[in-house]
Amino acid sequence: MTPQALAQREFDNRLPPPVSETPRETARAEWLYNAAEDLLRGCGVSFQRRMRKPQGVTADQFALAVDEFVNKRLADCEIDTSALGWLLISAERGQTDKTATAELLGRSDHPLGKLGEIAESLLAPLADDALQAQAEDSEL
Repeated sequence: MTPQALAQREFDNRLPPPVSETPRETARAEWLYNAAEDLLRGCGVSFQRRMRKPQGVTADQFALAVDEFVNKRLADCEIDTSALGWLLISAERGQTDKTATAELLGRSDHPLGKLGEIAESLLAPLADDALQAQAEDSEL
């Protein structure tokens, strides 16, 4: 069997990710998804717990994380096309190039794509505090 066929078989036989079962895990997953959507729309995500400093991820921090991710893929030679060039040419013309964007970001199973993965990686360390802040706000 070829390496590609073996890889395809392994991919086909993967189990789905475990399903969140507790209400807290469900709330955490929902907060992460919604906050990631906000970042993808260009909005920052912020919250504040009682008697603590505000926390969050700004749109600029997200953009920098995306930039660093793509730069690493380019440096590691994971991209073998002129996707970045085409993306810039398209942007200069006021167009979009989803093919070039997909090439630069790579494959993802996340519902929001690779950008959703990057956003959630920034937000995950904040999720528990965000849920606590929501609970504190609900007590008021």
